[in-house]
Amino acid sequence: MEIVKIPRMEKEEYDSLIAEGYIARIAFQGDKYPYIAPFLYVFDGKFLYFLSTKYGRKNDLFRQSPHVSVEVEKYTQDLSCYTFVTMQGYLQQEEDAIQKKIIRERFVNMIKERKLSRNILAALGHKPEDPVESIASEERSNIWKLTGVVDIVALKNL
Repeated sequence: MEIVKIPRMEKEEYDSLIAEGYIARIAFQGDKYPYIAPFLYVFDGKFLYFLSTKYGRKNDLFRQSPHVSVEVEKYTQDLSCYTFVTMQGYLQQEEDAIQKKIIRERFVNMIKERKLSRNILAALGHKPEDPVESIASEERSNIWKLTGVVDIVALKNL
């Protein structure tokens, strides 16, 4: 019996997949088991940026070790078409005030352009009735940047 391998994607293909998406899963190193959580992200063509509330297990694990695995995927409901990319690297908290403002505005624009529910604001430390622009004007969440990527696996079906 012959084993068929899933084809790899080229850089342009997985960059396109990342640019089209807005939800990623991040696997943090736990004490015994990994901890996986979904995050909204924006992609500037080079880095993925995530907003994280300033509370919860993910923050404790980030402080213990910023080394993570990030996964972005896209698939049809019946799984006849699927693509995914995983990246291993580390998260770095963004501290530059100008860059933080730019990234927060990108999140506001992404939420508006994709017509995401205002309920998503609760996952970012805001009330759903808050204006979406409060993401950019207030700092209720941390901004993490995926950097130091040492491995990328990007696969697609035939």
